[in-house]
Amino acid sequence: MRRLGQHFLSDAKLLGRIVDALDPVPGETVLEIGPGKGTLTRALLARGLRVVAIEKDRALAAGLKAPELTIIQGDALRVEWPRAAKVVGNIPYYITSPLIDKALSPPLPERIVFLVQEEVADRIAAPPGNKTYGALSVGVQAVCRVEKLFSVAPGAFRPPPKVRSAVIRLTPLATPLVRPEEVAPFRVFVTACFSKRRKQLKSALPDISEGELRQLRFDPTLRPERLPPESFVRLLRHSR
Repeated sequence: MRRLGQHFLSDAKLLGRIVDALDPVPGETVLEIGPGKGTLTRALLARGLRVVAIEKDRALAAGLKAPELTIIQGDALRVEWPRAAKVVGNIPYYITSPLIDKALSPPLPERIVFLVQEEVADRIAAPPGNKTYGALSVGVQAVCRVEKLFSVAPGAFRPPPKVRSAVIRLTPLATPLVRPEEVAPFRVFVTACFSKRRKQLKSALPDISEGELRQLRFDPTLRPERLPPESFVRLLRHSR
């Protein structure tokens, strides 16, 4: 199991808190990413939810059977995700960012709850000016309200990982800062800005002159890490 980066959560109270974070409504369908041995799956089913689960490991997928449970055996990054109002999962650390990107591809669910490495959770939730604020923070916050709900110690997992984990909840904004057709170019633009993190805006944005920045009411000497997500949206639209 370690080759797939899997660490199975076994603490019943923590599993219950993850389900609570979804605001579950009995009878609704939840998409679970990477059910593993099914500990979270069983907690979801116990609340009267229907679960569609995507599991890459054939042996684990074959062992998951229950009424109201549908298993899709395959790679969550490659298979098409069925429509579901809510998405949940204990996400392998090494594919966290691409899975979040996929979860935030339109049409967006009502709510996403992921258990991730705490360092990644801090980056996603970081405000402008924070040392961990970066392209991932901006990309997610442009379309979602982000909440870091609670931390999870390594001892709650089998086998224990070497790092702490945390549960994040992403609630898509009623009016996202970027339109669906802008999501991909926005990610590219923001990543490029942060690839020159220590540079000032006038150097980090070669396609926008210092005069244009002032006209847009940006201080050309600011660094990208000081800008909120909506500022990156304005700069993207001006540059296109």
